[in-house]
Amino acid sequence: MVSLGSHVQLLTGFPFKSADYTEAPDGVRLLRGDNIGQGFVRWDGAKRLPVEKAIGASVYNLLEGDVLLAMDRPWIPAGLKFARVQHADLPSLLVQRVACLRPKDGLRADYLAAVIASPEFSDYIQNVTTGTAVPHISAKQIGQFAFRLPEVRIQECIGGMVAALNDRITLLRETNATLEAIAQALFKSWFVDFDPVRAKMEGRAPGGMDEVTAALFPDGFEESALGLVPTGWRVATLTDAFEINPTRALKKNTIAPYLDMASLATSGHCVERPIPRAMGSGAKFRNGDSLLARITPCLENGKSAFVDFLDEGQVGWGSTEFIVLRPKAPLPDYIGYLLCRHPAFREYAIQSMSGTSGRQRVQNDVLGRYPMVLSDGNVAQAFGDIVEPIQGSIAANDAAAQTLVSLRDTLLPRLISGQLRLPENTDALAAEVCASGF
Repeated sequence: MVSLGSHVQLLTGFPFKSADYTEAPDGVRLLRGDNIGQGFVRWDGAKRLPVEKAIGASVYNLLEGDVLLAMDRPWIPAGLKFARVQHADLPSLLVQRVACLRPKDGLRADYLAAVIASPEFSDYIQNVTTGTAVPHISAKQIGQFAFRLPEVRIQECIGGMVAALNDRITLLRETNATLEAIAQALFKSWFVDFDPVRAKMEGRAPGGMDEVTAALFPDGFEESALGLVPTGWRVATLTDAFEINPTRALKKNTIAPYLDMASLATSGHCVERPIPRAMGSGAKFRNGDSLLARITPCLENGKSAFVDFLDEGQVGWGSTEFIVLRPKAPLPDYIGYLLCRHPAFREYAIQSMSGTSGRQRVQNDVLGRYPMVLSDGNVAQAFGDIVEPIQGSIAANDAAAQTLVSLRDTLLPRLISGQLRLPENTDALAAEVCASGF
């Protein structure tokens, strides 16, 4: 048994001034607690520092393989906020209230990551955090954690297996981000920029579609209250096209899947797995609905989700601060989620919030006045034929990632305690585990 502090170099971040932040894309990313997920780094909403200022802060440069731990709210219902720095996360700088652990003295980096990912470490963190409004853990408390340190060969076996699982989980999540970006780009092209209509008006064949789909689009524009819109399409409001908080049957005290606000992500349509809870007071939803946070700062942060995790006909429920959107026919279900992620829609919702400082919300009737352009039913159906398989692939990848997470979390305590021994050919076993069924 050894202490973590005796086998790692433990660094804490610097309080960079927000006045120095830059929007320049070449600025160096700042790794804050908000950028740490459950086992991975997420860069949505990243803050950046000008390159010239970053040069003077080189002592806070992160390195590939560093293990990161949020010191404020280190554990949330979704799990421990920790990550291992990957090559794609560099260059980046460590910000205050984030701890960076670098192994030394015979501790392998992969094994260190496995120790931090273990249930024992999460349990320890939950027991020693201090503070109520903002639970916090200190560098000293992190360093006091005791764990078993086996010989290097065993560390490499355990660390290699866990790293292979984590790499596969990361790949699935990155694939989902790419798939959603494709769907978002198509939504913007068809229904915001009207690219296929502009192409036909200029005598060009619309890109990325067959002749049958291209024939569904008009070849010109007409004036409207929103300016030029495709000929035959109509200007409407959100209320015209969507049900807002539609009626769902779920009796009080019925045990049903429940989502809190923390379950919604700031990027990606998938949610942390719901928990069964007796129905009380909150938003009700079913598969095909989209969820949008109505309250500050969750709305500004982009908390949204697509409901695709319930059983057939099942109704779930969640926070009273969710707005539930359901597209009316002929719009496909997934277009509701894509709209929630659309920057213009989000900006309209943010600007429409009202209420006291710190508790501002967007009201249903105000959101319902959001103006939009509706295509004819054939175009909507063609869009659904393309994006619904994308949504299905995202859901399948998320289910596979969750399975691997469960497998990893089941194996870890047994491997680290020595209750379970791995065979010598760990690389081949890891490859087989990650490939099976995924």
